Amino acid sequence: MMSIALCLQAFPLQAFNFKIATLAPDGSDWMNRMRAGAVEISEKTANRVGFKFYPGGVMGDDKAVLRKIRVGQLHGGAIPGGSLSSFYPDGQIYNMPLKFRSFGEIDYVRERMDKLLVDGFEQSGFVTFGLTEGGMAYALSKFPARTVPDLRKLKVWAPDNDRMALEILQAFNINPIPLPIGDVLTGLQTGLIDTIAGSPIAAIALQWHNQIRYLTDVPLMYFYAVLAIDQKSFKRISEADRLIVRQVMTRIFNEIDKKNREDNVLAFAALQNQGISIIKPTPDEMQDWKHYALESTEKLVKKGIISTRMLELLDTHISAYRNQTAGQ
Repeated sequence: MMSIALCLQAFPLQAFNFKIATLAPDGSDWMNRMRAGAVEISEKTANRVGFKFYPGGVMGDDKAVLRKIRVGQLHGGAIPGGSLSSFYPDGQIYNMPLKFRSFGEIDYVRERMDKLLVDGFEQSGFVTFGLTEGGMAYALSKFPARTVPDLRKLKVWAPDNDRMALEILQAFNINPIPLPIGDVLTGLQTGLIDTIAGSPIAAIALQWHNQIRYLTDVPLMYFYAVLAIDQKSFKRISEADRLIVRQVMTRIFNEIDKKNREDNVLAFAALQNQGISIIKPTPDEMQDWKHYALESTEKLVKKGIISTRMLELLDTHISAYRNQTAGQ
């Protein structure tokens, strides 16, 4: 036994580098914080665990990243939670159309449901480190879209790997143009599409804001992102090192989550300062938006894209928050 111990000391376990891809541009706050977390993990594990990042979409869109994870070319990706819907459909619950009215509602719900989603991803084969706010998605367009009929006249983009987005748009009687997220900017520049749904911070980070003139002030859906690492790959490091990675990356992504909230508020103002017009539907027009949102929600449940149990849980928490804050 002594000789075995001496051998292990003389020949330590080979370092393992997680290969992680993301669309986040190099030099962005996301990348800077993830790299800082990686350095901390390397130091705390005596260089047994490292990270190699592939930013800016160099490994392709989310569909390509997941395919490369399956074949072992990558070990994980920092991607929208909806991209993992084929593994864990209920992970899309926050994306339900026109569910949230305020950040207060979002925070109340997330405090009670985030862990449920993290556990769901883990049971589906992915280790995540908390959810990071992407923000409220709005219709951003080259032409004004105050009403649902206005939107139907436009060339609306939908992520080609997001079944929920496609179903929602079709429930609004909109025939979307599916494209990989990496092709959106080119699609806007060439006129293939003229309308997208995205958060202010994403629109600026991905340079979409230079191609649009209007933002329809209807919070279509809330979305988030995760750093998802293939569970089998994660288990290739020791249990002690897994704990270090979890502790550091959970803290890092909590920081990103809070920073993204601040940046989205600033980005909304920045869009207006750059001359993008904010369109506010009338109360009657908003009722029309809500009508189609309700219809699309019913179809998503009927088709099994979201479970009845998860939707009821979401609605219960939203109702509890609204009851608590009524009259405030």
